[in-house]
Amino acid sequence: MPTFATPLTTDQLALELLNSMPMEQGVRVDYLASDGLAADWIARATGAAMVDQASVPKGLARQARELRDTVRALVEARKAGRRLSLDALNAWLSQMPSHFELIQKHGEPTLQRVQHGRAAMLWLAPFGEATAELLADGDFSLVRRCENPECVLWFYDRTKAHKRRWCSMASCGNRHKVSQFRSRQQA
Repeated sequence: MPTFATPLTTDQLALELLNSMPMEQGVRVDYLASDGLAADWIARATGAAMVDQASVPKGLARQARELRDTVRALVEARKAGRRLSLDALNAWLSQMPSHFELIQKHGEPTLQRVQHGRAAMLWLAPFGEATAELLADGDFSLVRRCENPECVLWFYDRTKAHKRRWCSMASCGNRHKVSQFRSRQQA
């Protein structure tokens, strides 16, 4: 499995999918750039066992990037309080034998499960369902972007005081503290 420089920053799979295209040393890196890389990243994010590259479905990376784009649009719209366009996510979710569907009830997204006999898209199913659950049940006051202006990562703040500011204290938080210390030393 390749070494991914950016750590997993949240226990919420939809947000991890958004974070699969981080900034590394000032350059945007796409962990879903190829089918093999996408399979390795999905295994890492879901905690699944190593994957046999021969079993990776063709087009996995493209589908993962399309799902990531859909998730990004929905999370940003929900965070901004805009009406959600649910068709793209629902179309994707409908490809599973049992899937969630989001409906609007009184202007709010509500989650319902639909059963049918169609074959599953097993590789990306956890991310699609995690997105639907986040949109329907997540507290979006706790969904945040890292406060480092050079970072593009998101997280779900599960701290007791809900004051988390950084995707990772070890990376962005520490960089901020060092920067602040150097500013004080120069003054």
